[in-house]
Amino acid sequence: MMRRKVFITLLVVLLAFLGVWYIGSSKKESTPHPPDEKIDVKVGKNLPSFTLDSLAGNQVTVGNTGRITVINFWATWCPPCLEEMPELEKFAKKNQQKVQFYAVNLQESQEKVSDFMNRYNYTMPVLLDKDGIVAKQFQITAIPTTIIVDKNGLIKHRQSGAMTMNQLDGIINSL
Repeated sequence: MMRRKVFITLLVVLLAFLGVWYIGSSKKESTPHPPDEKIDVKVGKNLPSFTLDSLAGNQVTVGNTGRITVINFWATWCPPCLEEMPELEKFAKKNQQKVQFYAVNLQESQEKVSDFMNRYNYTMPVLLDKDGIVAKQFQITAIPTTIIVDKNGLIKHRQSGAMTMNQLDGIINSL
């Protein structure tokens, strides 16, 4: 009986160690900043670059591209996000030549997001913030949140809450 308890205890400790090791070794760095570091992402500041996996599975680095950039943080369970998605889709299609658009999904599986995008025939570029590190660094406290960056990498607009295509067009046209 005593040997069995010791064996089970050792097995539990070993499994816990392996679990911690696996999690630590399998996490990819999604940004060049330490995970707990908050970065200054206010209007008037430069957009810090970050790298996330796309819905297609390739890594995409977002940063100063010499193009206007729109980053929208969202999730499939968020009613205001769902409300604005058709508007974002129209905006992204209409402006794909002059604007780099990214819909950054927060902490949902690739399969769930892919199913959602396919169900509604959305084609806008989606990045996956699987562990929420980028959202934490960007101090996203509500979704949807949209950040608009000019051609020089300067944050020009930041808004929590749903946006329309007309609002986005107005901001983009003023840059």
